[in-house]
Amino acid sequence: MDILEAKKIWSEVKAELRETIPTHAYYTWIDTMEAAGFEYNTFSLITVHALGVQILRQNYYAKMSEAFKKIIGKEVEITITYDDDLAKEYEQQKRREKKREDKKPVSMIQEETPESKAMENLAQMQSFANLNLKYKFENFVVGENSRFAHALAYSVAQNPAKKYNPLFIYGGSGLGKTHLMQAIGHYIIFNNPKLKVRYVKTEEYVTDFINSINPMKKTSGKSKKSPDAEFRDKYRNIDVLLMDDIQFLESKTQTMNAVFHTFDDLLNKNKQIVITSDRLPKDIPTLPDRLRTRFEMGIVTDITPPDFETRVAILKNLADQISLNADFSVFEYIANNFVSNVRELEGAFNKVTAYADIEQTEVTLEFVKKVLNCESVKKEISIENVAKVTADYFGVSIAEFQSSARSQKISNARHVAVFLSREITEKSFENIAEFFNKKHTTMLYSYEKIKDELKVKKELEKSVREIKSLLKG
Repeated sequence: MDILEAKKIWSEVKAELRETIPTHAYYTWIDTMEAAGFEYNTFSLITVHALGVQILRQNYYAKMSEAFKKIIGKEVEITITYDDDLAKEYEQQKRREKKREDKKPVSMIQEETPESKAMENLAQMQSFANLNLKYKFENFVVGENSRFAHALAYSVAQNPAKKYNPLFIYGGSGLGKTHLMQAIGHYIIFNNPKLKVRYVKTEEYVTDFINSINPMKKTSGKSKKSPDAEFRDKYRNIDVLLMDDIQFLESKTQTMNAVFHTFDDLLNKNKQIVITSDRLPKDIPTLPDRLRTRFEMGIVTDITPPDFETRVAILKNLADQISLNADFSVFEYIANNFVSNVRELEGAFNKVTAYADIEQTEVTLEFVKKVLNCESVKKEISIENVAKVTADYFGVSIAEFQSSARSQKISNARHVAVFLSREITEKSFENIAEFFNKKHTTMLYSYEKIKDELKVKKELEKSVREIKSLLKG
């Protein structure tokens, strides 16, 4: 198709998108794109923003597809490419416009354009809000382990401070709590840019608080406010506070007091708070009741380890992001060998793709087995290894595992050791029974017991995860 025709189609599509995409987002991402061609049912667009390809595909691709279908009358493939030359030309044009504006008398200077406001909002997102661009709702894979938490997070993002305030998300490390929390922040900034969002790790909050009460810390050159006033402004003059890993407050009495007053101030102003933790509020030692009740006054939800189907879906999503075509057996192999959390799963996938990129080879099952070498790792870990590490973890001995002792402490630890022996070594229940000096049916009972309890007992899930880490060394 002639380029002029393509540009005409794109102009009409933009008119459609202008009605469906928020003004700030439209002028930043859509209006600045140009048509590059339309061949073989693929419409090519170029963007002047290095982040444009990722942001457009993750946030506005569906709406763009609908607009093209409405204008052209059929579905088309859309490709978006970053063009460095066009970007330079765009920046030069912006500088020329700024110079012209600077030379005008104050009375002639025009108001901010929607585009300039949009770029200002983008800058806010990158610096003030402290968010990572990769954490969006669009690339969060929802499974049975996270369905309720995702629904609550999305509801909060759509209507901050209207309900579910605060939202408290808890679960083990690497399960997606931070992803959901930051997805809330991104959604609000892109769809409600007037609201001020701030994401902070609790450790960073603690550091800021310590600096604010440090008598040796002087007032900064940029502000005449005292350090404690700057601290209060930073965390109270906002609309959405996202606080990650709140369990790090444990035993920090003064900081807990500061958090209480921050939360109290924000809640009284009807501002949204989202909190994550690796455990329930009631399971954080030394947490005062007045702070615990603040955490629990909205809604508390959890994220558990992903099941097999969700792990495969996560891997396929990662593959789609880099346009990797691989056989199902590849995803199946990785999903079967990395089960504890999403971070571990992504790490295995990234290792495989990095090796494939370096060696310039296809990602096949044989290649994945060679890179990850999971069978070799499993062979190196014996039932005795598992039993010893588990026994040490719970403060018992292998001899007690193999005895007829039935105290709760020994019995519970033995159940875990049996479960991990089956999961990690993949030995038969007969082999495991032989080592523990027990019946095959007893081993089967122990395995099923722990498997069921892991679905509801967060402390148990944490213990199993930690023992696995110790075994991997």
